[in-house]
Amino acid sequence: MPLPAEFHDIAKRVNNWGRWGEADEIGTLNLITDEVVRAAAGEIRTGRRVPLALPLKEDGVQSGMIPGRINPLHTMVQINQQIFGPDTVACSDDAVTMGLQAATHWDALTHVSHSGRLYNGRPADTVTAHGGAEFSGIDKVPYLVSRGVLLDVAAAKGVDRLPGDHAVTPQDLDEAAEFGQVEVRPGDIVLVRTGQIQVYLAGDKHAYGYPSPGLSVHTPEWFHAHDVAAVANDTLTFEIFPPEIENLWLPVHALDLVEMGMLQGQNWNLESLSTACGEERRHSFLLSAMPEPFRGATGTPVAPVAIL
Repeated sequence: MPLPAEFHDIAKRVNNWGRWGEADEIGTLNLITDEVVRAAAGEIRTGRRVPLALPLKEDGVQSGMIPGRINPLHTMVQINQQIFGPDTVACSDDAVTMGLQAATHWDALTHVSHSGRLYNGRPADTVTAHGGAEFSGIDKVPYLVSRGVLLDVAAAKGVDRLPGDHAVTPQDLDEAAEFGQVEVRPGDIVLVRTGQIQVYLAGDKHAYGYPSPGLSVHTPEWFHAHDVAAVANDTLTFEIFPPEIENLWLPVHALDLVEMGMLQGQNWNLESLSTACGEERRHSFLLSAMPEPFRGATGTPVAPVAIL
């Protein structure tokens, strides 16, 4: 079905094409300036470190819903092998086959397209079978460190987990910011907690993916107005699934990645961070979330760490 007028209206309001020049390939990450990073370093007060990644394992988060996105298959290619001869130092080595977006990950700006276009108006066919993404691949993001902000929507509503049919709205984001007594600033990386990851951690990967709370089609305007650099959450699909507008699939992906040029992340485990922020009585921190530099890739595994 064609994208509805409501989608195109929002797209016009959040579009960043040309904002950082016609050659730009990193979109809203341009908002993370040296000044932003220096200020973010000041968020460290106790040195408490909170890891946000899921374990990479064969029985991982993927259920087969997304073709080709397989959980990590770990193989030992040598075990205690004395490769330089008898009585020399022995080596063990590994190999992994996996979908780059199989677990905790970033989507590159080229992860989705719509109407034949990618971010900054580039043709969708610049993503090819052999070369991957010619423009705006994840390798174009050499580092990703900034001030992180947890918007704990579930905690703000006084629940452990949002119901599966809950679309997180701009009002929810405002309420979560008020709950955490935190101001979202330009260049921030915003982490939105729904509590949905609890379903996966309890052992039900199918119910984790569907039905799932997630971001509403109206949230990109909130992120655009606040000049957010990147957004991640604790769900499989990032946006509410099934969609809030019937048969309009992945509109938030298209608005964030294509129109705004804003990285988004999924399957982030925000449970321990929610606890830590509650104990520390603050919801901002230094966040390190470095991509793996796969050339031409449309996504990357990430092992983020929040430092309070």
